[in-house]
Amino acid sequence: MSKLLTVFGATGNQGGSVIKSILANPQLSSEYKLRAITRDPSKPSGKALADKGVEVVKADLKDEDSVKKAVEGSTVVFGVTNYWELFSKDAEVQQGKNIADACKEAGVSLLIWSSIPHATKMTDGKLPHLPHFDSKAEVGEYIREQDIPAVLFHAGCFMSNISVQKSDEGNSIVWNLNPDTKMPLFDAANDTGKFVAGILLNQSELLGKDIYGASGWYTPTDIVNTIQEVSGKKTTYQQVPDETFQSFLPEAIAEELKETFMLMQDYAYYGPGGDKILEESLKYTDGKPTTLKEYIQKSGPW
Repeated sequence: MSKLLTVFGATGNQGGSVIKSILANPQLSSEYKLRAITRDPSKPSGKALADKGVEVVKADLKDEDSVKKAVEGSTVVFGVTNYWELFSKDAEVQQGKNIADACKEAGVSLLIWSSIPHATKMTDGKLPHLPHFDSKAEVGEYIREQDIPAVLFHAGCFMSNISVQKSDEGNSIVWNLNPDTKMPLFDAANDTGKFVAGILLNQSELLGKDIYGASGWYTPTDIVNTIQEVSGKKTTYQQVPDETFQSFLPEAIAEELKETFMLMQDYAYYGPGGDKILEESLKYTDGKPTTLKEYIQKSGPW
């Protein structure tokens, strides 16, 4: 009898990647039936999943009852939330808790929670304006407190957030990072599923652990050199002061994005020991994650 894997955020980058990877793996696709959770199954993205044989179920993360119904009968659940839809830490925490509570009530064998570090705690309050970090981390803490069998998956910095300023003279990137700051870069749309599939294939070994998701560590210098190599266009990097960088950004997200970059520079994003945990995590992926060069090659024009 097939097990049931329920995937939240199924039409988004992370959830969509999970479904893609499970369908592509002969062992996992025969072992698991897939249930995709979306707010509107009638949209083309939902219909496309149904055409692949995926059960598509409507649920709203703000509605606890609909989340419980979505999780009923599940063996494994992949849970993810999107802070940027609501811009509210409390709302995201509640959505995550709704998933966790539903998993506990349903008695799932494994919850894979898409998390990231608790920035305020990691920095002893020095970077207090990162609610999109803290909210996911607090849900992870809640999952552990509730003794829900889980693996916490900590996504790295999305490669899709790399952008350049273009001019007749070439490309430039302007950030507040030292050019040698190491960043754990991650192609979420392609590689979330590789990590999740790896977790499923190694459940007994990884249950209760934290898995870090990135293909490796790259610096701003690495990024501009790779873009220049792939595009053939001169590409430069300029470091500016924190407050100058903040002034370039939309007001609603400026302080948060500034501190996100400060977290990478001053705390290596994951905090102490993150390099070792990422190195260990990469042993379990189902397929090689996308390198920076591979991402740049497919994501132009630059």
